[in-house]
Amino acid sequence: MKAVVECVPNFSEGRNPEVIQQITDAIGSVTGVQVLSASSDESHNRTVVTFAGDPQSVSEAAFRGIAAANELIDLDEHEGEHPRLGAADVVPFIPVSGISIAECAELARRLGKRVGAELAHPVYLYEHAAMMPERRNLADVRRGEYEIWKEQVGVDPDRKPDYGPAEPRKSGATIIGARPFLIAFNAYLSTSDVSVAQKIARSIRHSSGGLRFVKALGLEVDGAAQISMNLTDFGKTPIHQVLELIRVEAAQYGAAVTHTELVGLIPQQALIDSAKWYLGLHDLESDQVLENALKSGEADDPVDAASELLEAVAAGTPTPGGGSVAAVAAALASALGSMVSQLTLNRKRYVEVHADAARLLDELAQLQNQLLDAAKEDSAAYEQVVKAMRYSRLEDADSAKAEEMIEDATRYAGEVPLRTAESAIQVMDILLELAKIGNTYALTDVGVGAQMARAAVESAALNVLVNGSSLKDQVLADIWRAKVEQLRQEAEERLMATMKRVVERGGIG
Repeated sequence: MKAVVECVPNFSEGRNPEVIQQITDAIGSVTGVQVLSASSDESHNRTVVTFAGDPQSVSEAAFRGIAAANELIDLDEHEGEHPRLGAADVVPFIPVSGISIAECAELARRLGKRVGAELAHPVYLYEHAAMMPERRNLADVRRGEYEIWKEQVGVDPDRKPDYGPAEPRKSGATIIGARPFLIAFNAYLSTSDVSVAQKIARSIRHSSGGLRFVKALGLEVDGAAQISMNLTDFGKTPIHQVLELIRVEAAQYGAAVTHTELVGLIPQQALIDSAKWYLGLHDLESDQVLENALKSGEADDPVDAASELLEAVAAGTPTPGGGSVAAVAAALASALGSMVSQLTLNRKRYVEVHADAARLLDELAQLQNQLLDAAKEDSAAYEQVVKAMRYSRLEDADSAKAEEMIEDATRYAGEVPLRTAESAIQVMDILLELAKIGNTYALTDVGVGAQMARAAVESAALNVLVNGSSLKDQVLADIWRAKVEQLRQEAEERLMATMKRVVERGGIG
């Protein structure tokens, strides 16, 4: 399953459309990322952007969004109803599919380290990414907001960032973490008395003894009292339960809920759960929704879906290039192995190898994700080389810095295909095992996979060698050459062994 991550950064700007557009453009400039929504609130002076994609692309997009916000937003000039600590205030990663919350936490830590180092910007980690228990809760990290933080950060050891300098700056600090999906949900009251909203928020939020998985604040927005909420587990504390409690509490003060609003996106299941409750449709199923029924009947041709990749490779641009194609070839080989594993699982004829087939299926899924990430990373590595070369041609370029940039970029451009070749060898190991135990009706697919993986090793090797020839560090280049020769030999040996098994067990004459 392809790894998909959602990111929902909150930026401290909700009034200047040009600034908001520049930030969203920076995020959307990353290939592989889809910007799903951008919701701005003038009273909060805050914008929430939602985007999703593969882990590496989402992390890069988040980095560019943070960099743009730091450049464009001055918190010394910022005012708004919503608490904030930074220009890019909070940046959470949320697992969607093919990735765990723990992996998202690691993604958050890597981004935090990068932001701290490359942008010289203070970063705190929260929720599942927190490295200190006292920083797990977002409200605790943000307590006092920007104004208090800038006075304490260089003085109070408890305010030392997890990454980046412990010094105040106009962009504040960014809080990066990993969390499950939450619903940002606001309820407006028929009163302008903000104290009523504050009392209701206190009664419903979990930290004050209210509902589990509810965070709430009472604010004044456009002359109306608003209860601003984050619902952190709608499955256990559904949205309709929260709303009905607000209505009961508001009635005690002679107020009512006039309307509600969403900030960002909401899972369809949350709406279905509310429909079940309000309409009494206790047996409602998602496939009873017309659009869902129509969508489930659509049969996309997977071969047609591959045309997008073919068009991208054939487009006449340097990326995606041979390194990416090598990684995709190895990923396709792993996918063929996954197919054979599944055709072996739960077949009575192969009951003795079910456990082995299940293990190989898990290993192949991990390798496939790694290889797809490598295909993206290869393009990113090429872009770093181009960036370094462009810098070296500038009239005011520092020659020493330019040389270092080119060397670092070239090293990175060689390391990526080297990892691809190593992963392809791992795929070949698994395919050899499948040739021994897999469903005999699918053995030719094992053979095709082995040929693809071998081609991936050879193709990746070319990219390693060409980058090695450009390195100043020829000691490292020699290490790469020796490693490539070893991998090529291993690939040839595994291919021969696999094809022998395919021919013998498949009865291919």
